[in-house]
Amino acid sequence: MKDLKDLSSLQLNTHNAVKSSGSGSSSAKRTKWNVPITDFARLTHNPIRAIVEGLKIVPNPDKQLIALSIGDPTTFGNLKPAPEIIDALRSVVEDGSHNGYGPSTGFPEARQAVANYVSHQGNVTANDVILCSGASCALDLCLSVLAGPGQNILIPRPGFSIYRTLAEGFGVECRYYDLMPDRNWEVDLVQLESLIDANTAALIVTNPSNPCGSVFSKTHLEGILDIAEKHYLPIIADEIYEHFVFPGQEFYAVSSLSKKVPVLSCGGLTKRFLVPGWRMGWIVIHDRDNLFKDVRKGLANLSARILGANTLVQGALPDILKNTPPAFYDDLVSTLYRHAELAYKSIKQIRGLHPVMPGGAMYMMIGIDIKRFPEYETDLEFVQALVAEQSVFCLPGQCFEYPNYIRIVLTVPEEMIVEACKRVGEFCQKHYKLDDAIMEQQQQGFLTNLEEY
Repeated sequence: MKDLKDLSSLQLNTHNAVKSSGSGSSSAKRTKWNVPITDFARLTHNPIRAIVEGLKIVPNPDKQLIALSIGDPTTFGNLKPAPEIIDALRSVVEDGSHNGYGPSTGFPEARQAVANYVSHQGNVTANDVILCSGASCALDLCLSVLAGPGQNILIPRPGFSIYRTLAEGFGVECRYYDLMPDRNWEVDLVQLESLIDANTAALIVTNPSNPCGSVFSKTHLEGILDIAEKHYLPIIADEIYEHFVFPGQEFYAVSSLSKKVPVLSCGGLTKRFLVPGWRMGWIVIHDRDNLFKDVRKGLANLSARILGANTLVQGALPDILKNTPPAFYDDLVSTLYRHAELAYKSIKQIRGLHPVMPGGAMYMMIGIDIKRFPEYETDLEFVQALVAEQSVFCLPGQCFEYPNYIRIVLTVPEEMIVEACKRVGEFCQKHYKLDDAIMEQQQQGFLTNLEEY
């Protein structure tokens, strides 16, 4: 009892001391309402949302909207998780074993399950795995631990906008390295290396790619690793689409090829298991020569800010990763490949559009020969008009820092892809224009043929 009285007395004295110190200076008092936001909140924004919200998206009321813009494979209900995935979660919910808090980095058995699942990445244990609330959270922690104000990171262009969203809030500069459409979106290695300086904190490698659907070869990844090793640059590998590769392609984890470069690999259940809303992602720490000693501690510290990923999904994770049948994965990839081929062959026949056949993932980038559509100055205007006339919505390339392109998703039902391609063809046929020189040549040829006749 005496201890409790002493504690209460101490708290009261401390409270009075704070009040006394605050009342001694009139300048410390507020005289009106002023609720500013932090620099972190002010600097954080999502480029895709900013661009899309600025568009005038008004579909043609006579045609059903076909949204080829949403990177959620569950949107249309045609792609469903395997029964084994649902059963695993149902069992955990029913037995009530994971209703409480867990370790901030994840339950050991769930982390070990991930370590087993990613054995193709290299030799890792449960201690090398940190569970996160989705892959975007994993990327957030990786950037938070490696980069700070005044530093820069290297990100792909075209690339997923979340990297910029996460980095700029911390005052980290984004430097874009170019992917080359005429080389199946390989990295321009010379340009990449030219961006590196003493303040470069990390290189982000997205493979397979959103938005390009590219899959890097072993040789190309080794070229990227050579540059990272030369400049002592750690890699953040966004590999959420690992194994999403089409026939003729092969996926190589960056870490599996790295001898000297430390890698933080980000993955999760989101795409391959068709449960993005379950918010289960992970970081796999691939250390080299103990270079990530402090990074490990830092990631553990940062994990305490969110107090761990969803415990129900963690409880189901071992069974999900172990029991999901290979046929489920194969069927999903086969469906996406069939959709990709269908879209590519159809769009390739449309004048003014130049699709790049993806090697994996769920997306396709399509170039717009914007000069052949003089009514529209930008890909944004092109997209708005396409929605207004044909009710087909694609994301403009500017969402990925790559103007005069559009991105489509391949997860929509097949009949919708067929209908969308038909409508896009009608739109382009209507608005495509030849330049004056070509029109003059065609007209002259017509007159010559007429004279000969």
